[in-house]
Amino acid sequence: MIDADRHRQLAEELLGGPHLVVGDARLARGSGGVHHHVNPSTGRPQADVPLAGADEIADAVAAARGAFAVWSRWRPDERRDALLRLAALVLRDAATIGAVLSVEAGVPAAVAAGLPKRGADYLSYYAGYADKLEGSVIPIFPENAFDYTRLEPLGVIGVISTWNGGISAICRKAGPALAVGNTVVVKPMELAPFSVLRFAELALEAGIPPGVVNVVPGDAAAGQALVAHPGVDKISFTGGIGTARKILAAAAENITPVVLELGGKSGNIVFPDADLAVAGQFSGQVCMGNAGQGCVFPTRLIVHEDVHDEILERVVAVAGSLPLGDALDPTTVVGPVISAGHCQRVLGMIERARSERSGEIVLGGRRAGGELGEGFFVEPTVIDGVDSHAHIAQEEVFGPVLSVMTFADEDEAVALANDTPYGLAGYVHTNDLRRAHRVAAALDAGYVSLNSFAALPAPAPFGGFGMSGIGKEGGREGLLEFVRTKNVYLGM
Repeated sequence: MIDADRHRQLAEELLGGPHLVVGDARLARGSGGVHHHVNPSTGRPQADVPLAGADEIADAVAAARGAFAVWSRWRPDERRDALLRLAALVLRDAATIGAVLSVEAGVPAAVAAGLPKRGADYLSYYAGYADKLEGSVIPIFPENAFDYTRLEPLGVIGVISTWNGGISAICRKAGPALAVGNTVVVKPMELAPFSVLRFAELALEAGIPPGVVNVVPGDAAAGQALVAHPGVDKISFTGGIGTARKILAAAAENITPVVLELGGKSGNIVFPDADLAVAGQFSGQVCMGNAGQGCVFPTRLIVHEDVHDEILERVVAVAGSLPLGDALDPTTVVGPVISAGHCQRVLGMIERARSERSGEIVLGGRRAGGELGEGFFVEPTVIDGVDSHAHIAQEEVFGPVLSVMTFADEDEAVALANDTPYGLAGYVHTNDLRRAHRVAAALDAGYVSLNSFAALPAPAPFGGFGMSGIGKEGGREGLLEFVRTKNVYLGM
């Protein structure tokens, strides 16, 4: 049962008066208008979010540019210590931030509770790099010169985030950018800006100078203004392909480099020698978590024909038993999708699969009713016998929907897994070590997990191939996205 009164009370306590953070100013109004934020679990309005327009974007970039002159000249150990303080504050407020994620984006409480720690891990990891960023000495022959490289911050980084990452995604993007001396202007999606605004407040509390972290919630027009601004030195974006194309077009005007972390349609291959109980549990649960709103989720189950029936039975039993409900309920696994519009999009894709006879819907396929009817809940859905070329098998649903297909041999399994324009992640279940590494090498994906979920620890680089994006987040590779290399030559 959804306790709407509890959601309303929590929203009043946790969300406060939404605002923009520009330098040391909190702006209660923006020239982009107002977004009436709706709680995904209840379907009821719970806050009015002021939206940045071109004026606030320009002010935020100016604030970031001014702060860059200060922050980039801080000693590396000072930046390190500031980021460690920020990580500690994120952990201190983890319970509050988790609750914010649940009421703003419908993230199930059990998942939301862990996201602040993940964010703090990224901040701590990159804080450790702040005083360890080294250039190289270049060998010169004959030895009558000295040549070396410097790694320098880029300047102002424009960060555009989507709704499902919250505090964790912002820490993964802003952490490395800040560690090397950049400043950031963050435009969270208007559907879920609150945890990102909390990040900006904590950055100020940590002693990071005003203007280093600016947060300006806004819609597509605000994002366009940020990307097109000549004072922005790089863009880091997470979202869909359609928006990414617009970003690339706008960035081309000023030759602004970009990092794009886009969608996925990840194949999950189950070989007959796998632990079928583990593979069945994994395949039925992981893709349904957070209502399927995860770009890295294994949304295409590619199972060997000899074990198809057993795996399908296990998957349906697991997915059908997952608790669907209130994001604040600690037992909930499948919460709501983010909005009424997205709910209709997901249901429309299911209906298209049904009308095109793309496969047999063996579980779900409907919007949840009854006590959940006012929220944006889609039942966990499993579609068996899906053709690889069907729309449901090729396009990212971003909802609790699993497509199932079969294969006869290893080559066919790899071909099916690679048969999409995406290349974000891949999953392999097998107890044959040689096969595991052979298939991992053959998958056209930036991140491959063997007999497990993609945990994405802070030291691991993450980013896809093809339509799944450009560049990396996480690890040293994610750090190097935010520096430029300067060569210095000294004749002797």
